[in-house]
Amino acid sequence: MSVNYAAGLSPYADKGVCGLPEIFDGPEKLKTKVETLAQLIKDSEYLVVHTGAGISTAAGIPDFRGPKGVWTLEEKGETPHFDTTFEDARPSLTHLALLGLQRAGYLKYLISQNVDGLHVRSGFPRDMLSELHGNMFVEECEKCGRQYVREKVIGVMGLKPTGRYCDVVRSRGLRACRGKLISTILDWEDALPDKDLNKAEDASRRADLALTLGTSMQIKPSGDLPLLTKRKGGKVAIVNLQPTKHDKHAHLRIHGYVDEVMTQLMELLGLDVPKWEGPTICESSTASIESTTDVKPTKTETAKEKVKKDLIKEERKREAPSIIEDGSAKEETVSVKRERAESPVGINDKN
Repeated sequence: MSVNYAAGLSPYADKGVCGLPEIFDGPEKLKTKVETLAQLIKDSEYLVVHTGAGISTAAGIPDFRGPKGVWTLEEKGETPHFDTTFEDARPSLTHLALLGLQRAGYLKYLISQNVDGLHVRSGFPRDMLSELHGNMFVEECEKCGRQYVREKVIGVMGLKPTGRYCDVVRSRGLRACRGKLISTILDWEDALPDKDLNKAEDASRRADLALTLGTSMQIKPSGDLPLLTKRKGGKVAIVNLQPTKHDKHAHLRIHGYVDEVMTQLMELLGLDVPKWEGPTICESSTASIESTTDVKPTKTETAKEKVKKDLIKEERKREAPSIIEDGSAKEETVSVKRERAESPVGINDKN
């Protein structure tokens, strides 16, 4: 499937201002500004990063409103050029630098408008990531909320059924959920996913520094989230080649390629940019990185094993009345464990 997912969306006229001129800071000015950014990050206690299409152009995926963006060229009657597919695209230096910032403890939460899946495929922990507009590689059970990260793009958009069904085993292995799986990609009229949006809003309010990378922040409500940080007394730093909607609210504006900015930033912080060794999935910031050779995450399997162990422990407690003497209490405890087994543990359960 082509990376031109925009062609699969419904017609929509109000796509914002496209084709604004790019601005470049000179080498010395850029160096000084990145030094300022590095100090802001060092002083920060809760850094939140917001990313847009501009961080993926180095991966061969065009942006939307840049001089050669998809919508800019469409307005001119020209055909956008694509250098890759979603499956073949590799995380850019910026994607990997953000992973490095998270592992070093600087980056507390990541909010993205991108659907290309490169944050997830870079190994960034999904429990520290809100993908507000969906992910081309993720489908979700409309019944239980379980998400599946696939090796290949789902192929449909607009929260439509993918033709597959949820295989989460429930009730101690006696039956499967079998709910319909739907795409997570939003169309223009679709509401943002509640859980991702709520977590993004909470993180933005908690942040003392909001760093935006490669986004003009023209799409609401995602583009307005950095303002929540500003309203709570935090600072906003913007890295973008074009003017953005919220430039006047920024404490720092950097006009340069995001990869160049992140290269200098990592050097100033004394951090290495992690190497990418192929698509990976990290479900939790405390979990080990899993390979996507298995087309779906293994977190549910781990959860089932934990529930099984818990049930075995309860059986052992029955054999030891001195631990729990009240039989009704034992049954109640086991019932709670069974209810937890009914609910898939893991990723972005629906509210």
